[in-house]
Amino acid sequence: MTARWLPAFLSRDSRPNLFDLAALLCMLGLAVLLATAGRHMLAPITAPNAAVIHLDPAWLPGYAVRTTMRMFAALGASLLFTFTYAVWAAKSRRAALILVPVLDVLQSVPILGFLTFTVVFFMGLFPGRILGAELAAIFTIFTSQAWNMAFSMYQSLRAVPPDLEEVARGFGLTAWQKFWRLDVPFAVPGLVWNAMVSMSGGWFMVVYSETITVGNTDILLPGIGSYVGTAIAQRNLWAVLYAILTMLVVILAYDQLFFRPLVAWSARFGTASSDAAPASDPWMLVLLRRTALLRRITDTIGEGLTAIGGLPLGRRPHEARRGIALPSRLLDLGWSVLLAGLSLLALWQVWIYARATFSLPELLHVVGLGGLTLLRVVAMVLLASLVWVPAGIWLGLDPVRARRTQFVAQFMAAFPANLFFPIFVVLIVHFRLSSDIWLTPLMILGTQWYILFNVVAAASSFPADLLEVARSLQVRGPLWWLRVALPGILPHYITGAITASGGAWNAAIAAEVASWGDDHLAAHGLGAYIARATVAGDTAHVGLGMTVMAAFVLLFNRAVWRPLADYARRHFAFV
Repeated sequence: MTARWLPAFLSRDSRPNLFDLAALLCMLGLAVLLATAGRHMLAPITAPNAAVIHLDPAWLPGYAVRTTMRMFAALGASLLFTFTYAVWAAKSRRAALILVPVLDVLQSVPILGFLTFTVVFFMGLFPGRILGAELAAIFTIFTSQAWNMAFSMYQSLRAVPPDLEEVARGFGLTAWQKFWRLDVPFAVPGLVWNAMVSMSGGWFMVVYSETITVGNTDILLPGIGSYVGTAIAQRNLWAVLYAILTMLVVILAYDQLFFRPLVAWSARFGTASSDAAPASDPWMLVLLRRTALLRRITDTIGEGLTAIGGLPLGRRPHEARRGIALPSRLLDLGWSVLLAGLSLLALWQVWIYARATFSLPELLHVVGLGGLTLLRVVAMVLLASLVWVPAGIWLGLDPVRARRTQFVAQFMAAFPANLFFPIFVVLIVHFRLSSDIWLTPLMILGTQWYILFNVVAAASSFPADLLEVARSLQVRGPLWWLRVALPGILPHYITGAITASGGAWNAAIAAEVASWGDDHLAAHGLGAYIARATVAGDTAHVGLGMTVMAAFVLLFNRAVWRPLADYARRHFAFV
């Protein structure tokens, strides 16, 4: 069989060409970079302060490679988490009673708060090795990516159309076949988009994941983040600008080389019909399709994976066990009672610890700081909405402007806004401005683009017949905005506002405490409280601040965002 298969594999259409040679050189270069980075990760740490970050721009390409590798390592871990945790939650009703609330809480916990706990843990796993610090940095980036991707997968698996489910049952697909032939393809478009959004969140964490300061632990990992941290400490504005330019190149490179082909590939799994002309394939995908041997190899691998996905594993629909309803209900009731008991026990233990560790005035003080941060988040979301909602509607109603704006919004959302923090600090110090007021815009600087992107997406998908009816009835001015435009984009706007507010809460730890050389600014708020406790290595107060912030986020989501989202979905969605 091998003798017959090999000539077919190496047929005239599969013979290597110049494009194969270029691809082979690129893969060899990538392998060398991975091997070099792996060798550095296994090196010993002679002293916590031994790492030296050079501000010479010639070092930036190597730093950029190290940072990008950490980003994609975290993205790979996030995918593994998504395909285990989220799938388990979607497929098991009883497991979802635990997994979904835990994921909701994890999404509400400030990302930077994990540093205090994870650095000690990973450094303890690999004492005296760079690998422990590398894993701590990757885990910090992972926490900014995984929750968003897991929720996307969970929601997609729960929203598979019933008619497609019926088709799968009609074909007699097993559980394994249905998962790979229906569930995963249906979730791919949303998962790819959320992976892009997660990469944006990961870039914000670069500076803090590579420059680790927790108590007496001070670690610098070679990368763009540590380069920026060193430049800020040395007041080297030119080095910050070099880092910004390098970041622009890196984001553009991975967008064009990785995400654009991935988005084009994921478009084949879309279920929505559209009259718009299909977008042209990205240039990278066109070049890959021009290879001969590489395309043949990837096609063979794809066929093998397809065969694995088609294995008849698991039960078929007609083989499902049919139990009696009453025992199942009793089992659900017992499971719920057990979970409630465990939750009450955990709350009791937390109350005992908090009562012995913190005083009531301190607890009230931290809650008050949370209220101040909440006011900043709400004010910034409202301000960003006043600017980007009308601008997004105007841009989205024109197809050409919409395509250009979506690319720019994605690019700006991916750019780490904390690289601009030193500029704000210089201006605040120079003009002697109030830190409590002028540090506040830093919270929304990087997350405001989610509002713009969602509004543009809503306006660009506005039903043409509805716009034509409004023109025929001569609906103009304020009436057009109140009766046509704003109701039409409301569901998408709320999605963007939820993402922006969540990002603002996480950014509060960095935005309420900013520095430039010896100039350190701090605003009164919960973010500054957590940041100071993290630097001091005060685990108890970091935990208190994280708990209070998570409680604020959860309560605000339950009391404000979810009711608004449900109302908008019921009254204003185009279905």
